[in-house]
Amino acid sequence: MSPESLVRQAIAEGMRGIPAGEIVLRDEGTQTNWNVEVAAFRLAPYPVTRELYRAVRGEAPASSAGPRTPVTEVSWKEAVRFCNLLSQATGLEPCYSIGDDPDGQDVICDWEVDGYRLPSEAEWEYACRAGTSGARYGELDEIAWYRGNSGGEVHDVATRAPNAWGLHDMIGNVWEWCWDVYDPRVYGPYRVFRGGGGYDRPRGCRASCRRKSHPTFRIDDLGFRLARSL
Repeated sequence: MSPESLVRQAIAEGMRGIPAGEIVLRDEGTQTNWNVEVAAFRLAPYPVTRELYRAVRGEAPASSAGPRTPVTEVSWKEAVRFCNLLSQATGLEPCYSIGDDPDGQDVICDWEVDGYRLPSEAEWEYACRAGTSGARYGELDEIAWYRGNSGGEVHDVATRAPNAWGLHDMIGNVWEWCWDVYDPRVYGPYRVFRGGGGYDRPRGCRASCRRKSHPTFRIDDLGFRLARSL
């Protein structure tokens, strides 16, 4: 399939409409909670795949994983660049202005335009929960690839049960970059990622679990998912 066909296929598969609502986020380290209102938005039904990433960027990080597995070894800065490139390729207005700061602190997101972007942390957890309030939106073995069933591998997207809003792999398979800075007072430019991965124990595969790293960080169980504002 040509790169243009892959991009058209990704568009045809569509994004899920997420209704407006409210979410309570919690940081377990500081034992603090905060409420966030979430406007209606759209979210991809699964993480960006290796084949889509290659179609847009011309190449993907080296891996023995298959084309329908989530792309990994992608930094936060590379993820926002991908969002802009996909927006341009599909005739949408890019969300991000990107400078030269190695820490990514000069990246600005225009939340009003129609291009592709990373979800905010609040959007991510709100969509992950899909109206549920427990640790997960279903039984772990049914919804997620994690240490107990993954065989130490990343698996094809959408091969576990979705949540009530039609979203696959929100828990397990790969962690997913979000837009937000984790805690600038303590960790500087570190960005949030969510969701747990195929190498994680059950404790890491919960809707509320937060992790972070530098925006240039790359690892083999960290990818990203696309969002769009309405």
